[in-house]
Amino acid sequence: MKLKDDKKVIQIFQSALKLVAKKGLSGVTMGDISREAGIATGTLYVYFKSKDELINALFAACRENSVKVSFKGYNPQAPFKPGFRNIWLNILRYKLQNFEETVFLEQCYHSPFITVDTREKAQQLSAPFYELMERGKKEQLIKNADTGLLLTFMIGTMNELVKQTHYGSITLNRTKINVTFDLCWDALKS
Repeated sequence: MKLKDDKKVIQIFQSALKLVAKKGLSGVTMGDISREAGIATGTLYVYFKSKDELINALFAACRENSVKVSFKGYNPQAPFKPGFRNIWLNILRYKLQNFEETVFLEQCYHSPFITVDTREKAQQLSAPFYELMERGKKEQLIKNADTGLLLTFMIGTMNELVKQTHYGSITLNRTKINVTFDLCWDALKS
């Protein structure tokens, strides 16, 4: 049995991300990924038995990375709004700097490729976001609305900003970032 090389897994993941951003999740084949990664299709199947398995593994890795980056520097003992802003900025930076991952994750959330087990793990990874929003509601700083809805609003708005920035219709500078945060905060605050 051939040992799996972590560098090759990264190479496969990067190739899949690049192709999904270009062709969409449904349009990518294992052959496409192996060609993009510069490996034989048979070698790709040593690492992943199917496209579904590859997509689920990549989704889990991207989701874990995005959560880790989102909470970098967050102190739960600090006042809510500065902590919320820190996380908001981390998410924005992550999405801007990892656009292919952002596109991939967004497509996966609405995809039949993602298994129930993978979705459950992703939901568990989302726990810190839910805890953050519950804290804001408990402190009566944000609206006492459904937490999923609050997160959908926050992330949806940010996704559109990132897409507009990436596709060139707007230039994102500090002023626009601050205004966007203020708009988000004003919409969420109680």
